[in-house]
This record gives sequence, C-alpha cells and structure tokens, in this order.
Amino acid sequence: MLKQAFAKVFGTRFDRELKRIQPIVDRILEIEEELGSLSDADLQAQTEKLRAILHDRLGELRGELEDRRQAKHACADPAERDGLTSEVNDLEDELKKQTVIVLDDILPEAFATVREACRRLVGTSVVVTGHAMEWDMVPYDVQLIGGLVLHQGKIAEMATGEGKTLVATLPLYLNALAGEGTHLVTVNNYLARRDSQWMGHLYKFLGLTVGCLDDTEPSSPDRHAAYTCDITYGTNNEFGFDHLRDNMVFSLEQRVQRPHSFAIIDEVDSILVDEARTPLIISGPVGNESDLKYAEFNARVQSLVRKQTAVVNKALADAEKLFEEESDSYDGAVKLYQAQMGMPKNKRLMKLLQETGIKQLVQRVELDRVADRKLPAKQQRFQEVEEELFFVMDERGRSVHLTDQGVEEMSPDDPNLFLVPDISVEIGQVEEDESLTTEQKLERRRQLEAEYAEKSEKLQIIHKLLQAHALYQR
Repeated sequence: MLKQAFAKVFGTRFDRELKRIQPIVDRILEIEEELGSLSDADLQAQTEKLRAILHDRLGELRGELEDRRQAKHACADPAERDGLTSEVNDLEDELKKQTVIVLDDILPEAFATVREACRRLVGTSVVVTGHAMEWDMVPYDVQLIGGLVLHQGKIAEMATGEGKTLVATLPLYLNALAGEGTHLVTVNNYLARRDSQWMGHLYKFLGLTVGCLDDTEPSSPDRHAAYTCDITYGTNNEFGFDHLRDNMVFSLEQRVQRPHSFAIIDEVDSILVDEARTPLIISGPVGNESDLKYAEFNARVQSLVRKQTAVVNKALADAEKLFEEESDSYDGAVKLYQAQMGMPKNKRLMKLLQETGIKQLVQRVELDRVADRKLPAKQQRFQEVEEELFFVMDERGRSVHLTDQGVEEMSPDDPNLFLVPDISVEIGQVEEDESLTTEQKLERRRQLEAEYAEKSEKLQIIHKLLQAHALYQR
C-alpha cells in the first residue's frame, strides 16, 4: 500500500525517468526543425562543426596530457617518472570526465543531425550482404529515448522489431565525434557484417568511417585499419581474441586495438552472461611425438596410467565382493570412491554406479572424506585411500594432481622435479643481498626466472598428458 501511495504521489521510476529525459527529446526535435532548412552539404558539415566544439573545449587539456606523456617518456629518473605517471593518470581521468560533459552538451544537436540525415536518406538504396535494400528508417521519439539511455551506459530493453539497430546509431555517432573510436559488439558475424553495411550508409553520409572486424583477418593491417575507423562493428569473440593477442605482441606497433573508449553491446544478456561462461583461450600447437619435451614424459605417463589402472581394477574387484556380502557395504563404497578418484571414466566403475543405491553410498563417502580432511593428519581415516593411488583426478574440475607415490614414480632421479619454488620470495632475497652488484642481481634474477619457467613447463606437460590419457576419450 505504501508503495502504491508513493507511486501516486511521485510517479513510478519509469515516469520520473521519462520526465527527466523528455526535455532533451523536445530539444532534439526543435533543433531538427532548424536543420531541415539546410542543404545536404551543410547537414553533412554538422559532423566537423560538432568535432570542432569538442576540440575547442578539450584542446587545452589534451595538449597538457600530451606534454606530460612526452615528459614521462623522456624521463630517466625512476622517482620523477612515478610522479609523471600519476599526473598522466589524473589527466586521463579528467579528460574522460570533461569529454562526457561536452558530449552531453552537444547530444541534442548530434541526435537531431542523425535523425535529419535518416530523413534525407529515405528512398535511397544500399547494398547489404550482397542484396540491395531501400533505406526507410527515421528514429521515432521512443528510439531517441533508447539512444539517450545507451549513451548514459544503461541497458535499453527493446522487443524484436523495435529498431535496436537504428537506435544504436545515435549514441555511436555522438561518441565517435570524440575521435577515440567506438565499438558495437554483437553476437554473430552475420549481424556484424549486415549492420556495418546497413548502418554504414548513414554514417558515411555524415562523414564517418566504418569498419567490420569479421571482414578482416586477425593481426592483419586490415584488422588494424578496422579499429582506426570512427565506428567498428564485430562479434564479442573477435574483440576478445584481439585483446588477448594484443597482450602477447613483442612491440606496440603489432597491436591492432587502440585504447578503449565507448562500446554498445547488442544482446547484452547473451554476451555478458551466456557467452561469458566460456573463457576465450588462445592455444598453441598440439604436442606430438617429435616434440622432445612431450616425448620425454609421455612414456612415463603411459606407464603411470597403466599402474593406476591396475590399482583401480583391484579396488573395483574388492568392492564387488564386499557388495555381494552386504548390499549397502560402506567399505565397498570406499573402494568405489577410491576407483572414482583414480579413474573416473572407468567403464566398469560407471556400470556399478548405475546400480540402485550405489551412487548414493559413494556420495556419502565423499562427504565423509571432506569432513575427514578438516581433522589433524593423524586422525584422518581416508589418507590411505589416496596414498594407494598414483594420481587423483577431479572429473568435474578437469584437474589432476600426483600423490607422493606418483611423484616418486615419475621422478626417481630428480626428487625436486615437482617442487616449484616461490619465485617472488627468492627474487626478494636476491634484491636484498647487499654483496651482489646490480649486474649480478640482474643475472641471478634471470636465472631464477628461467629455472622457474622450465620447471613450470614440465609440470604443465605432465598434468596435460595425465588428463589426456586418463580423463579424455577420443
């Protein structure tokens, strides 16, 4: 009742938002009437006019920022460089704030320019994905509201057919005027290509450049050129992988993306929720027999898996006997749980788990083991269950780790193979060693990093081989 009374007095949140936005919409419509008397050339000149406003109001701040960046680049003193870095960061933050203020000020004129341009283009033809289409769109007032909401960084919920593609042109045009590049992220490459060509008809009329990532090859000059356009369309995967690749380049010139400024995400729930569940992974070439490091450990891992299989088969045989004697044998469930830790994909195990009541018994054992691990080592009942195995696998987490017996089997001649040192501690000790010169510290640090990288790579190879042999199936 209180909520209803509040809504009657003050209106709903939607009503309040609409009341706040409506004056801006009215101002857009007023300016649009004024633009109606301009020639096409004068209307197209609006883009440079609005850019000039941004340049005039932000030019001094941009100049100061560039001076600070150059001073930082030329500075050799670490303390002074840190101070310049802080100044640069502060100026960058201030520039972003001031850019937003200026964009908000010119928004009515920018939106009115887009709407009048749409009106001028009605009846013209544009080729979209190989087919000629007639332009017949002019934003409605409700679409102006949608564009305002998107510019403010909020979510605009629109039903299919309400013109989301056209709505995005309003804030994209406005933010592209700043010259920092704007992105439209969509869910598939067809939409990226279609919308870049379709809406590109409008942008090009207004003097903006448009690029589509899905028309270019990764890490190519064409991909870099697409990012230098005023407006860039692409799928979330292409934007994401380009970001990952840019963090792996050897020089700044090899990067394709520029600093991020403004982006609109189409189908935001799909991209930021559904698609985001799958991480983007850049993988290298697959190991093969000619790979020396792969060959070095592959034979040992295969031997380890064979021995583990023998342990698991024995545990399964013991479990079957125990269940014949007692259908709800707890000891039998422990043996099955041990087999599950060792070889979760074992067909004999999977068949046993399908029998009535067996899976519930094994789950009970699993819960007991979790509780058991919280006790002191001497009081733990399940330690020997793990000690009899060579490695323990987590099927759901896709992870694997070697037991003490497995470590001994894999590295009989090198007991320290699986001891990865805390490199940050060791480097800290080197830095604090006053007996070493700066050059000696640098050389020792390089040695530590090389040793750490080599040992980490070996462990990675062994763990991936164990997963391949014991967890995955062709």
